[in-house]
Amino acid sequence: MKSYLPSVYVVERDPNRCIQCKVCVNQCTFDANYFDEEEGVVKSREENCVDCHRCVAFCPTNALTVRRNPLEYRTNANWRAEVIEDILKQAETGGMLLTGMGSDKPYPIYFDHLLLNASQVTNPSIDPLREPMELSTYLGRKPERVEFDASGRVKTPFAPQVKIETPIMFSAMSYGAVSLRVQQSLARAATELGTLWNTGEGGLHPSLAKYAPNTIVQVASGRFGVYSEYLRAPQIIEIKIGQGAKPGIGGHLPGEKVTDDVSRTRMIPAGTDALSPAPHHDIYSIEDLRQLIYAIKEATEYTKPVSVKIAAVHNTAAIASGMVRAGADIIVIDGLRGATGAAPKAIRDNVGIPIELALASVDTRLRQEGIRNQASIVASGGIRSSGDVAKAIALGADAVNIGTAALIALGCHVCQQCHTGKCAWGICTSDPALTKRINPELGAERLVNLVRGWSLEIKDILGGMGVNAIESLRGNRLHLRGVGLTDTELDILGVRMAGS
Repeated sequence: MKSYLPSVYVVERDPNRCIQCKVCVNQCTFDANYFDEEEGVVKSREENCVDCHRCVAFCPTNALTVRRNPLEYRTNANWRAEVIEDILKQAETGGMLLTGMGSDKPYPIYFDHLLLNASQVTNPSIDPLREPMELSTYLGRKPERVEFDASGRVKTPFAPQVKIETPIMFSAMSYGAVSLRVQQSLARAATELGTLWNTGEGGLHPSLAKYAPNTIVQVASGRFGVYSEYLRAPQIIEIKIGQGAKPGIGGHLPGEKVTDDVSRTRMIPAGTDALSPAPHHDIYSIEDLRQLIYAIKEATEYTKPVSVKIAAVHNTAAIASGMVRAGADIIVIDGLRGATGAAPKAIRDNVGIPIELALASVDTRLRQEGIRNQASIVASGGIRSSGDVAKAIALGADAVNIGTAALIALGCHVCQQCHTGKCAWGICTSDPALTKRINPELGAERLVNLVRGWSLEIKDILGGMGVNAIESLRGNRLHLRGVGLTDTELDILGVRMAGS
């Protein structure tokens, strides 16, 4: 069938710089660059280009530039270029449009409309270079009050707690969705940083068992890779109900990504699609969730916190309340900008709500009901900087997960082609040749640098506020002010307008 789609990107090659070395040909996994044997020159198939920048980054003579095709559609606010191109694609394929990463639509980013407080005269600031600054966070259920015996020792029984040295963890990314080398990078970095990484729903590869003290494992609807030792190994067990990029639907790992090694880890046949049902077939109510939570606690002899992950939706606060009462020790809320390896474009761009609104509403609801101490809250989906981390904690989070930011640190250029399995940076692929593009040792170093840099900035932010512990910021929305927000938005966020 003749394609009516124009090339989205233009590949410009400077003939005065190009030395015909074929590096761009070897680096491009989408066949956008090729060598013309008849003419003896390197050329481009621009219709294949996804703007991943791999060829540009590796060109030894800086001969390449990739830019968006300047072709203009007739101006129409309703029938925008993206809408027209999506219709043309579906007219050719007859299927759903798939995409990777999180929503790229221009919904409000509330972090960008929130400003943090700072100390001036009456509450002096603190210099984190010369005075202690505490970023350690304990995840798990806390008691109503703490009692001490005559010698000053705590006598109140505590539920299992997990200490992380910084309030930043790595999001769930399963083996198969990302390469094993990516998971090795995440696990090494988490161990060095004293934080946690998450296996996602793909099981725990045997080579990663040594990182168990810094690991979270998932129990998802497909139960991939779940068995007794898998549950006993980690610090935290997470029941995945939903995720921000595709609320209300299940997961799908294409069969071409299910290699022999992935199949052994997930405990499914090689080459078959790994389909996670939309619902857990043993959870159709809060009571059913309670049964699973306590089954996991029984299986692990009540030694590990159980987390429950949900997508941010309109009734997240009520759902979170039920989850806490069902025994969840940690609530993970994933906003609509949460990324994924593959999702229907229609779901990713139209379902769910921003993490900022969901987080604030959950924290408010749990406080109103007097049960906020019974569960830690982790915010996920679109955390881009140390400023976002601080604002999320002020809105009520105990800690945050980062996924896309971590992958960008490893080289990802957010070309949104994760679902193809052709990732030019060796991240979202199972191709043995491509996965070698990630060096776990260097990957871990880059991730450590990122999180350490953010942690230093968070200390500076806290110092500027005149507080010396991240605990003092948690849920303290008096440290936030809104700019350019409506009264309704300010009310939901629980934040005052700047200047008030």
